[in-house]
Amino acid sequence: MEESRNVTVVKDADGKDVVLINSIKFKGKRSIDWDDVREYLKTFVGTSCQIESTGDWIFIGNDLPNEYTGSEYTYGLKGANAKAKANATQGIPELINTAKGTHFRENNEEKHYRNAKYGWYRYDSHFALPVFKENGDIERYNVFHASLIVRHSEDNKLYLYDILDIKKETSNPLEHLAVHDKKPIS
Repeated sequence: MEESRNVTVVKDADGKDVVLINSIKFKGKRSIDWDDVREYLKTFVGTSCQIESTGDWIFIGNDLPNEYTGSEYTYGLKGANAKAKANATQGIPELINTAKGTHFRENNEEKHYRNAKYGWYRYDSHFALPVFKENGDIERYNVFHASLIVRHSEDNKLYLYDILDIKKETSNPLEHLAVHDKKPIS
């Protein structure tokens, strides 16, 4: 796992945990280089993180980099949501730690018989990315909701499979965190 991540967990105005990703690693005016994202995700393979609210241990398997960057959902992303999904990778351990809810769904697809033999779980998490002014100062943070998709494998472990349903929240409870007179943390 990359040691130079600049990620913290903060509480929003409602007391909800938000993973604050303080830098934009994956930039692109037109599109994201998903090959770079895939290579970055490989640094997490073999690690595990515990969801604080449930005690569940979530493992990062070899399939995450390819599924995360090559899913139909990812191919359909454009603009800010594509950039958000790419940069959310920096906060994967914290997104897992702060995830809430456990929504179970049985596996109904034969192609996932082995890797999701015991079904699927969906957890909700939130993260924030900085928006920069032209001079490089942080103007505010955009907050996003994300659903962590976790597979329950035949080895009876839970593995992060993908992050879906990334949506920018319309209210911005983290605006007070913007650093108006300083350069971004890096």
